[in-house]
Amino acid sequence: MAFAKETGKQKSSSNIERVELPEKVKNSRILILGGTGRVGGSTALALSKFCPDLRIVIGGRNRDKGAEMVTKLGNNTEFSEVDINDSKSLEEALKDVDLVVHTAGPFQQAEKCTVLEAAIQNKTAYLDVCDDTTYASRAKSYMNRALDANVPAITTGGIYPGVSNVMAAELVRAAKSEGKGEPQRLRFYYYTAGSGGAGPTILSTSFLLLGEEVVAYSKGEKIKLKPYSGMLNIDFGEGIGKKDVFLLNLPEVRSIHEVLGVPTVSARFGTAPFFWNWGMVAMTYLLPAETLRDRSKVQQLVQSFDPLVRAVDEFTGEKVSMRVDLDCSDGRSRIGVFSHKKLSESVGISTAAFVLAILEGSTQPGVWFPEEVTQGIAIEARETLLSRAAQGTFNFVMNKAPWMVETNPKEIGFGIYDY
Repeated sequence: MAFAKETGKQKSSSNIERVELPEKVKNSRILILGGTGRVGGSTALALSKFCPDLRIVIGGRNRDKGAEMVTKLGNNTEFSEVDINDSKSLEEALKDVDLVVHTAGPFQQAEKCTVLEAAIQNKTAYLDVCDDTTYASRAKSYMNRALDANVPAITTGGIYPGVSNVMAAELVRAAKSEGKGEPQRLRFYYYTAGSGGAGPTILSTSFLLLGEEVVAYSKGEKIKLKPYSGMLNIDFGEGIGKKDVFLLNLPEVRSIHEVLGVPTVSARFGTAPFFWNWGMVAMTYLLPAETLRDRSKVQQLVQSFDPLVRAVDEFTGEKVSMRVDLDCSDGRSRIGVFSHKKLSESVGISTAAFVLAILEGSTQPGVWFPEEVTQGIAIEARETLLSRAAQGTFNFVMNKAPWMVETNPKEIGFGIYDY
């Protein structure tokens, strides 16, 4: 496996290494929808550091916030007032745009893929940071339209899902290339301290996911489980340690099972302090699923909780970590770990890495998940994407045995570790 190294200490995200794009795309015009929010704003900032020559358009509904972002980003930046639910507004905003980045979540319970549809109609490359299974599946239904329009599009292209998918794909590829055992089980584990500095959007997403049955796969069979159940205590390694994580319904579970053919797949998420996890479990019992699937009611909940969450964030920090575990039929296990001090920064850098990959021609026309072998992010482009996404991480490891990463592995004896 070409990309199987521990990066150790990384450069600060304020010192992102500049990328020299090919001449024909170095001045591309990039529209970031939701650009005044935490995710979109951090994506715009990361892109401006990766490639100062890119022309960035901040798309949103609030002119004052848009003006603040333009001032912050400086040259080559402008604001466009746009409503993603209005086709005419989208069509106007997409004029002369080379690539549109859809960060205007939450994606849960959204009824249409309006931005993707508009992008295809306007022959504009597309990327979204969708973290919803239903939305991602609906986006994939636009495959033939995107092929006919010669438009490359990636769905679920953020940090998780997104970078986590690429990590999983590389672990599977490495296992198969060694030829000693077939991939049998892949598990995603995610941890975010508080809201990770991502604001109300991550709260909305979390609450909406509590209203969805969890879809996982066990030995090839689809199973449905209660949301925020099945707690495990997982060691995320250096700087994070052991954290409790719980089952959630996330799109990478289905896409990894179907695209990479891994028989058993699941995803778990946890947060801190511990009482947030308890609160999430309680909500699944105390609130009807219909309430948790209602965007307007969830928004009311978010408004109630947001001040408290922001206050708690002050002392919990914003750390984020991903651990991807792959078990093979020969008994071997390999993992990847990705940890950053701030989710709000890391998601922007990760999304920007996908933008650069699309601009460099690493994605073919059609609608793809990141892990799709030749059409999503091409195999030869994965190492570059992961290297760019990992800028600012304090721990980034790929294709290691669990005991080499965990903070306190248990040695059975004779140099053998229990993991």
